[in-house]
Amino acid sequence: MAPRASWKGFLKVGEVSCAVGLYTAASTSERIAFHTLNRKTGNRLQRVFVDSETGKPVDRDDQVKGYEVGSGDYVMLDAGEVASAVPDSDKTLSITAFIGCDDIDDLYFDKPYYIAPVDEGAEEAFALIRDGMRAKKVAALAQTVLFRRVRTVLIRAHEGGLIGTTLNFDYEVRNPAEVFADLPDIRVEGEMLDLAEHIIKTKRGSFDPRDFDDRYEAALADLVRAKIEGRTIQPRKEPEPEVPVDLMAALRESAAMAKPARRTTKPRGGGAKPKAPSHPSTRKKAG
Repeated sequence: MAPRASWKGFLKVGEVSCAVGLYTAASTSERIAFHTLNRKTGNRLQRVFVDSETGKPVDRDDQVKGYEVGSGDYVMLDAGEVASAVPDSDKTLSITAFIGCDDIDDLYFDKPYYIAPVDEGAEEAFALIRDGMRAKKVAALAQTVLFRRVRTVLIRAHEGGLIGTTLNFDYEVRNPAEVFADLPDIRVEGEMLDLAEHIIKTKRGSFDPRDFDDRYEAALADLVRAKIEGRTIQPRKEPEPEVPVDLMAALRESAAMAKPARRTTKPRGGGAKPKAPSHPSTRKKAG
């Protein structure tokens, strides 16, 4: 089945434009998901909103958004009022500037989307934008309304198409000083630094996502399969408490054991996924 676009509109730079679609590049939909059940009956549970004071269920028509302006004091906004804040959309991903591919700290990266033309008439203009960016080794900054919000998107050439990454706003990224301000000013040098550099050099490798497995997802699949087959689930053994070690001794031991990192080769196709349980009921998604 052909992938379904999350958004359709126009990619525009100057007077050049083409019809494109955004396709989710990373998704958690293949993860094992659970429903919440009544242990006694085996029936699924439903969420019900109740009044925090009276404990009584509240009908959907009586549920409104509220912004807390003081302790227990709220400004109420109904659905129509909230909708009035949604910006108008012309469905245009308009490029405002070209920048170096590494000019943005990836701390600001949010979610990636593949960008591809959605009809044959758009393919030539799309290829022109893609190949021009690749030749100049630049990325593009664009803005549009995505899912009710104005979003800034970083666009880069990627294989046969483009990839657009939504960017976090400045107010959404915490100041690192909030976390690092109290770190002591320690300078490491001499043999300790030499050993650390040696370990890093011998462990130098390259990143291939196919080399990394989701062990938790695989363990969940095994757990569900074991329950279906009626096997006994063995409780996890508590790990032994770690004993504090001498940092210099640990570095020397690590340096002696260090070997150059080897890159394993796995077949293409998005990496090895844990096999899902074969019973159809285990593949239902949480509602």
